[in-house]
Amino acid sequence: MRKIIGIGETVLDIIFKQDQPVGAVPGGSVFNSLISLGRAGLSCAFISETGNDRVGRRILSFLKDNGVDASCVYVYPDSKSPITLAFLNDSNDAEYLFYKDHPNDRLEFSYPDVQPDDVVMYGSYFAVNPVIRPQVAAFLEYARQRGALLYYDVNFRASHRNEVMKLTPNILDNLEMADIVRGSTEDFDVMFRMTDPDQVYRSQIAFYTRKFICTCGASPVQLRAENGFRKEYAIPKTPTVSTVGAGDNFNAGLVYGLIRYGITRDAIDRGLTEQQWDDIISCAISFSANVCQHIDNYISPEFGRQMQME
Repeated sequence: MRKIIGIGETVLDIIFKQDQPVGAVPGGSVFNSLISLGRAGLSCAFISETGNDRVGRRILSFLKDNGVDASCVYVYPDSKSPITLAFLNDSNDAEYLFYKDHPNDRLEFSYPDVQPDDVVMYGSYFAVNPVIRPQVAAFLEYARQRGALLYYDVNFRASHRNEVMKLTPNILDNLEMADIVRGSTEDFDVMFRMTDPDQVYRSQIAFYTRKFICTCGASPVQLRAENGFRKEYAIPKTPTVSTVGAGDNFNAGLVYGLIRYGITRDAIDRGLTEQQWDDIISCAISFSANVCQHIDNYISPEFGRQMQME
């Protein structure tokens, strides 16, 4: 069975509505994706770090309870787990505050087994953090050499705007290794001071990888690929409780589609048909729509059971 291996941060997301806490759930961009994929019955493993505290223990048990292999999550004996505050506005979109001491980051892990056509997910600040970049880059290169398919979610928050210049070499390296790149207009505004998907694709992405997906909240999803292929996908109207996990679950749904429809790295290299793109982006939109309907960062267990493959 093909596996999904994620590398990223773990946090506790405390969610506020009208400045009052309404929920506290384990989170992290790739973490959220893997929980959803585990609930959909896929084989998942997570590479990360957490603190030796109550939050860290909850994160580890939550991974295991949702079918995600946590054996590559390193627990630092003298470290506290990071916290994120997410403040929902009247449209249930979130503004974030992050509490983590990045200069003291470390990353120690043993490599999980990686086989051809396994999918590796990476992104956000974790994937460009200079302190742990050597370990992250070495694993991505190892996975690439082993024949894995690499999916990069840029997910670059405004809180790191003043670091763009310093982090650009790591961002470009991530783009070059990726088979598929996904980002939001908000990401590209922070990183490149541009939001038009065509401009972003031509000037920043296409040189490194030809498969590019740009999202913008409830606006249509924009797809750009080789040979001038382009398409947009409308987002259905969905009653929204929280958008905190929307992008992470778009990623989860797209990776789910790669597995469900048997799309290999060789198929990606050759170029996907329009029908293949339609199939996997439909999965991405479905996962994202489901997570917006409740306060958690992941698809509901019921939806996960519906999506399980025979």
